[in-house]
Amino acid sequence: MDEPDWIDIAAARTGDAAAYERLVRRYETNIARQLWRFTRNRNVHEELVQDVFVEAYFSLHSFAGRRPILHWLSRIATRVGYRYWKLRHREQKRKEEALETVPDREMSNAQEAGELLHALLAKLKPPERLILTLMYLEELSVAEVADRTGWNRAVVKMRSMRARRRLKEVAGDVIPGGFDA
Repeated sequence: MDEPDWIDIAAARTGDAAAYERLVRRYETNIARQLWRFTRNRNVHEELVQDVFVEAYFSLHSFAGRRPILHWLSRIATRVGYRYWKLRHREQKRKEEALETVPDREMSNAQEAGELLHALLAKLKPPERLILTLMYLEELSVAEVADRTGWNRAVVKMRSMRARRRLKEVAGDVIPGGFDA
């Protein structure tokens, strides 16, 4: 790990707010980029980023430093995003919102395609959504997904297979013709 990180971590552990602020500034762009996969709502996104750094601050004493601090923060970000999805999923389930149909037309730009993908992923259960996001949007390997989630590799492979199948079903319900259109 870089020496400035160690210096700032040691100082932050003793209550130096400026040292922790330097750590936040150093890594907030990376964490924000990762959390953008969990929500497209800018206000929620900002809250999630803040939640990561608040959780990291209160857990800083447990940071052992065997890996870079960005890896540790990424794991916290994954958990924060996953908790957010689970909460949203419970809320949506309670409301039992009907699936919105997407008009049958060409995607006019990458932003619309991204929003459609985000809407499709939102229809999945949180574990399904997490596995697909980490594997295909974050482009992590099975081993990296297993490391971030705490699941073993066999579980990651099984969940990814099931999640892809479920995404195809959801797409068939929402997009006329599904993925084959």
